[in-house]
Amino acid sequence: MEQKTVTLNSGHKMPIMGMGVWRADPGVIHNLILEAIKIGYRHFDCAADYGNEKEVGAAFADAFKQGLVKREELFITTKLWNSDHGHVKEACQDSLKNLQLEYLDLYLVHFPIATKHTGVGTTGSAIGDDGVLDIDVNITLEDTWHAMEDLVSAGLVKSIGISNYDIFLTRDCLAYSKIKPAVNQIETHPYFQRADLVKFNQKHGVSITAHTPLGGGAANVEMFKSVSALEDPTLQGIARKYNKTAAQIALRWGIQRNTVVIPKSNKVARLKENFDVFDFELTEEDMKTIKSIDKRMRTNNPECFWNIYLFD
Repeated sequence: MEQKTVTLNSGHKMPIMGMGVWRADPGVIHNLILEAIKIGYRHFDCAADYGNEKEVGAAFADAFKQGLVKREELFITTKLWNSDHGHVKEACQDSLKNLQLEYLDLYLVHFPIATKHTGVGTTGSAIGDDGVLDIDVNITLEDTWHAMEDLVSAGLVKSIGISNYDIFLTRDCLAYSKIKPAVNQIETHPYFQRADLVKFNQKHGVSITAHTPLGGGAANVEMFKSVSALEDPTLQGIARKYNKTAAQIALRWGIQRNTVVIPKSNKVARLKENFDVFDFELTEEDMKTIKSIDKRMRTNNPECFWNIYLFD
């Protein structure tokens, strides 16, 4: 199955389907990545905060050694953690070392917030003595972005972007940037469609990557005490129409919005299922029907880690 790509404003092409590695079991991630490459995945979404960059890097090195794929055939993303906003280059170099790579295809500011530095390579949530996230008020997002731009000129990354930025923060980044953000990675799925944010970014040439594109699934329901869009009877009804699963319908819907989707799974069978969305197309009526089930319901909420609701 051949997947499409999105051309970023940097000129580089990004596969519209990727594999996310958040919460990937360290004991299975090596085999998962090798199997994903065999299935056809060419885009992998990582982050320093996920705590598995070394394992992921070992899998990439093994894939290259086996001749499964060449480095230039992969699109690899990782992210700057909150506590490293004042140490952007060092954090990027640390991720490159862990991933055993010479360059990144995309490096993102993970969250629009700087916290107390805890040492490059450490990604704790920097909780203060008061039990709340220890926010550093001396580092601006503009400072962070200009340091990100320096990574491009240094040849460490091909494209840079942002993550979890709303319209206002994205607008500011566009205003002060010398190199425009190529991507804004946000939570968006049938229960949290965020049409205005998606349209604003795309209008200004910023591509959208949808994290949590399935609306959570069982793992997020348990972690964040949320509701899974995959249980929605409307999605399930459309799935029966195409002889697909609700997850495949959610992913296909995201792709037809021209958003990049990065589902994650610890099971090879589910990786295959997630990738099997390029042999059918939702009708305009299907897209309208899915639009009607938007609940404006955030699934992935770091408040449960940080004791602060970042999105007020």
